[in-house]
Amino acid sequence: MTAKLTKKRKSMQPLYEKEKLYKLNEAMDILKNAPKSKFDETVELAMNLGLNPKDPQQAIRGTATLPHGTGKKIRVCVFCKVADEQKAKDAGADFVGSEELVKKISGGWCDFDVAIASSAMMREIAKLGRVLGPRGLMPNPKTGTVTDDIEKTIKEVKAGKIEFKMDKQGGIHVGVGKISFEKDAISENVRKLIKAIFSSNPNLNKPQMVKSITLTTTMGPGLKLEISEFRK
Repeated sequence: MTAKLTKKRKSMQPLYEKEKLYKLNEAMDILKNAPKSKFDETVELAMNLGLNPKDPQQAIRGTATLPHGTGKKIRVCVFCKVADEQKAKDAGADFVGSEELVKKISGGWCDFDVAIASSAMMREIAKLGRVLGPRGLMPNPKTGTVTDDIEKTIKEVKAGKIEFKMDKQGGIHVGVGKISFEKDAISENVRKLIKAIFSSNPNLNKPQMVKSITLTTTMGPGLKLEISEFRK
């Protein structure tokens, strides 16, 4: 059964070709010239990879600092000892605590976007795996969210540092800004993210391992990008 098109997608049909591969600059022109929605839509990058999600050697996970941020207010939760709580608050953390915060989250509260933990708190944090793991919120040394430089990490996250991870279907989906951003700002974010993804695993240097790269907005259609543009 064919999904019903939204009014916006119908209005955009004359603006693009469904199977055409676009240069990033061309795709951005189409998205920026599309009919506006009543809200500031998120611009999202999606990659379809020819990797095996079950093979640890082919796993894709890492971070990228978007030069212009995502346009979203990031709520940061920090697990640290009492001695570091004020430093975390001064650095911009929205929620800070230790044992009491662990207990609160154990009860199901997860009203934040990123969790950061000091290494001294990892024994306590381990108890939250079943709560934070499925939500993608578990602090992890590989992504820099387990750290002894809490202040620096908080500031990086607030400034636009994001995490990307391949899902069970072999895809990556990441917000790269808001459609209200300047065209060049979105483009710079896209290039920075794609470069970080390609650098995260040497398997991606094989052309057949990246099946497609698509740029879209919340309510808009997906525009397929020319992959070779990002292999330079």
